[in-house]
Parts: sequence; structure tokens; C-alpha cells
Amino acid sequence: LQTMSGNEDDWLALKPQEPSPSQCCGSGCKPCIYDVYEKELAQWERAKAKKDKSLLMEKKEQSNNSELNPDTFTAFNISSVEQLTEDTYQYKFELPGNSSLQLSLGQHIVLRGVVNGLEVQRAYTPISPGNAEGYFEVLMKCYEAGLMSQYIKTWKKGDMVFWRGPFGGFPYRPNKYGELLMLASGTGLAPMLPILQSITDDEEDETFVTLVGCFRTFDKIYLKPLLQDLARYWNVRIFYVLSQETSLEKLPWSYQENTYIGRLAEDLMKTIVNSCRRKPFVLICGSSAFNEDMHRYLKAAGMEENSCFVF
Repeated sequence: LQTMSGNEDDWLALKPQEPSPSQCCGSGCKPCIYDVYEKELAQWERAKAKKDKSLLMEKKEQSNNSELNPDTFTAFNISSVEQLTEDTYQYKFELPGNSSLQLSLGQHIVLRGVVNGLEVQRAYTPISPGNAEGYFEVLMKCYEAGLMSQYIKTWKKGDMVFWRGPFGGFPYRPNKYGELLMLASGTGLAPMLPILQSITDDEEDETFVTLVGCFRTFDKIYLKPLLQDLARYWNVRIFYVLSQETSLEKLPWSYQENTYIGRLAEDLMKTIVNSCRRKPFVLICGSSAFNEDMHRYLKAAGMEENSCFVF
């Protein structure tokens, strides 16, 4: 009997751990970490019923072949860390050889971190073009009290970090929409950039783009040089809405005519929607409060429910 209970303990030690709520990033990934757990649990139950541990061997916790995978975490090396604003950083990760992540537009990937023994997962959208070779880049904002932020703040060049994905995305096709109206708050800029760059890189794509970036102050606008370059294209307009600036006079003159002071509220939304050159399809990315507000203002501006996509 002794051996039997020892055997039982062995099996219990191999049983997959149910994820804690902090491990779910809440972005609706397929498979979610809970789906992965259900699959591993079923596999464990089959193996236990047949008393055959070799059936568990296909369980991959982490892969090291540096291929992004939705089911398992893969290690990537940090090749550079750049601070953009007081709380926002741009990280560059190495991809082996000249491989690329092959993400479709606006897809996100999930980061795993361990803070004080607690595992946390969060979703981020790479800002590098999906076909970038040998690297990918992610924009990350660090919050004072954020668990994941505490982990991210310790990163330096050469560190290994674990990602899985890709998930989600916006099924963009060239010339499918007359105009894209992109409403982004803070790091919500991230999923917009690959879509915007795919449009400017494709001479055949004549989609108009109006990007509205909402930030607190002028200093908090990320990636200004890149945005300035994109704004030079004939079919791209970029507006900024700065909630905590006090006057346009303080801004460089090149920003004054396309910047609004205050919040992106109902009146301004109507002005922007009416200034679109074609009937827009709207992409929204920001906090859940921002996303809800935008929905409300768009509705007031006469936009239909089905002409919106929220990241």
C-alpha cells in the first residue's frame, strides 16, 4: 500500500497547476491560459488513467526554438532598451537569423513575468512592422503600482524574456476602407502603427488615415520623429489631443495647427468625423474608460455600431 500512495503523490506532483486570475491578461486570447490548462489537465487525466507518464512528454512548458507559439512561452533576448518618456520605454528583442514574427496587423503577444513569486501575464502589441527581420519592438508603459511594471523596470540589454502568441489583430486589407479613423490613447498607439506603416509602404493602397493621438502633455507624445515622417504622406493626417497642456503657443509651430488642447469629447469628435474625406471606419485603442467614451461620442457623431473595431 505504501508504494501506491507514493505513486499517487508522484502523479499529484505532475498535475498541471490551475492558473491564478493574475495570469490571465484579459485580452481574449485564443488559446487563453485557461484553455491551455484545460488541455494539459485532460492530457494528465488520460495519462494517469493509463498509468503511463510518457503520455505527458509532449507537454512543452517553454520552447527554445525562438519561434513564437500561442500555446507555450518562448524565450527572447532583449537587444536594446530606450526610454521614451518618464514612464514609457521601447524594447527591442532579437529574432534568430533574419526571421520575422510574421504577425498580422495589430496582433498582440503575451508577456510572462514573475514578481514576488506571483506569475503575471499582460498583452502588448509590437510596434515594429510585421515583416521586420531579425527583431521586434514593443512599447511599454510602467505604472508605479503595476506588478508587471516592477518586473519590466528591472530589464536590461541581454536579459531573456518569455512571450507567447500571436493573438487577435484587425483583419486589414488594402483599399477595403475609404478612410481609417484611428483613436489612440497613450500606448494605445501601438496597434495603429503597423497598420499605418503597411498603408504608407504600399503604393497601391490609397486608404486615407486620420490618426488622433490622445496624450496628457506634448512631452508625453511617443515616437514623434516616426509620426512626423508618417504625417508627410499624402493620405495621412495626424492630430494630437493634449488634456493637460494649457496653450498651443508653447508648442513647436509645426504642431500648433494639428493639436487640440483639452479632451477628445463629443464636439471635437464631431469636428474630426466631419473632416474625414471619406466615410471612416474607426479603430480604437486605450483604457476601457477611453474605449467606452469613444463609442459614445462616435454614436453622437452619427457613426454606426458596426463601423468600429476595438483593440
